[in-house]
Amino acid sequence: MQHIRTTNAANRLDRLPITKFHKRTVLAVAFAYFFEFADINTFAITAPVVREQWGADVDHVAYVTSLSFVGMFIGAVVAGGLADRLGRKRTLTLTTLWFTVWSFACVFAWDIWSLGVFRVLTSAGLSAMTVVAVVYISELFPSAKRGKFQAYAIVIGICGTPVTNLIASAVVPMSDWSWRLVYLWGSLGALFLFFVRRLEESPQWLESRGRHEEAEAVLTRIEAHVTAEHGPLPEPRQPKPKPKGPSVKPGLGMLKDKKFLYPTILLSVLWITQTIGFFGYSSWAPTLLAAEGVSVEDSIFYVALTTVGAPLGSFLAAMVTDRFERKWCLVVFGLVIAASGLLYGLTFTPVLIVVFGFLVNLFERGYTALAYAYAPELYGTEGRSLGTSIAYGLGRLSNAVGPLMIAGVYNGIGYQAVFMVIAGTWTLGALVLALFGPATRRRQAAEAAEAAGTGPKAVTPTS
Repeated sequence: MQHIRTTNAANRLDRLPITKFHKRTVLAVAFAYFFEFADINTFAITAPVVREQWGADVDHVAYVTSLSFVGMFIGAVVAGGLADRLGRKRTLTLTTLWFTVWSFACVFAWDIWSLGVFRVLTSAGLSAMTVVAVVYISELFPSAKRGKFQAYAIVIGICGTPVTNLIASAVVPMSDWSWRLVYLWGSLGALFLFFVRRLEESPQWLESRGRHEEAEAVLTRIEAHVTAEHGPLPEPRQPKPKPKGPSVKPGLGMLKDKKFLYPTILLSVLWITQTIGFFGYSSWAPTLLAAEGVSVEDSIFYVALTTVGAPLGSFLAAMVTDRFERKWCLVVFGLVIAASGLLYGLTFTPVLIVVFGFLVNLFERGYTALAYAYAPELYGTEGRSLGTSIAYGLGRLSNAVGPLMIAGVYNGIGYQAVFMVIAGTWTLGALVLALFGPATRRRQAAEAAEAAGTGPKAVTPTS
């Protein structure tokens, strides 16, 4: 049998219209996201009851929370390497099962330390699944539309947070043990297995590993589905020959390559400023409002109203991500968050607290959806998973110290200074991105035009 040396996977996928195959894929990822968002806050929801039953103190809760972010870093980096070795689909399945198994283990925790260990392992899986899902969508969807569908997946997935809050509010007060049902709910992400058989492995990953016959088989199946729905397909662009030179093997050794190191540093700044900026706001807003004299009931109610902006923000990102340059969308969103967060900290008027908090949630979730689409585009296929995971993982790791920094600012300087620091964090991220972030949409638009036969012929492919 004659071996196929190239499958031209990126260009063949780029010319495809959106079909049932794409919608089924994004629905599967959205399902995994739903339980990721459902599970990420379960410890915060149950911590008050657990503290009372087991006699734990605030420091114990703080240790579990901080170590969970360390777990997220480890999980992200390990998953990035695994996805480059085992494949996107297989790693997505394994990481989803990992976090659901450990969430189920939380049901049987017997003290704060056993629960803490299970939560750290769960958090590692949550972060791992996220980075693999981001790369998976990026490699299966046409470049001109991948941003919109990344955002759509988050629109659906983020609903896991309010649904879980509602379930928790109903079951936790039922009895002394019913808080465990919240973790049982989080473990239902294992039902993702029902989607797996209908998902395809990334042809771009198969091609990058030299498994060209398998990549060709996957592409043929996808193209057959598309042709059945939309008729004959146009010819794909021909790949541009790769520049000669020593190739870099996938793995941490890629950090020596400037083409890999530069976007990794840039994206690390993006995710670190996003993580400290968002969690600094969302984790502390109700506590600081209460500390400044607003009643606990009112502070929780105000913050709950502001979270309505979260799914709307993901939907806003879906509307703009493929129409405008993603880099500049991120810059604008980051600056709006900085301004809104600062104004939030300068007012105690209830209506303005809700308005500015709503804007923070709206644009932050939009920012996250945009970043999920932007980050994988800065890498070639060989380093995409590892680079995305290192940067994302460092962002999560930063929040192991972020809460201590916020507490220090509040105790040392005051309430308004906290929101000045948070605004400064978002502004720093926006400025670094504006000055050093590569633009990706114009290049993709040129490639799409060429694929349609209406543009220039010599454009470097992004994948």
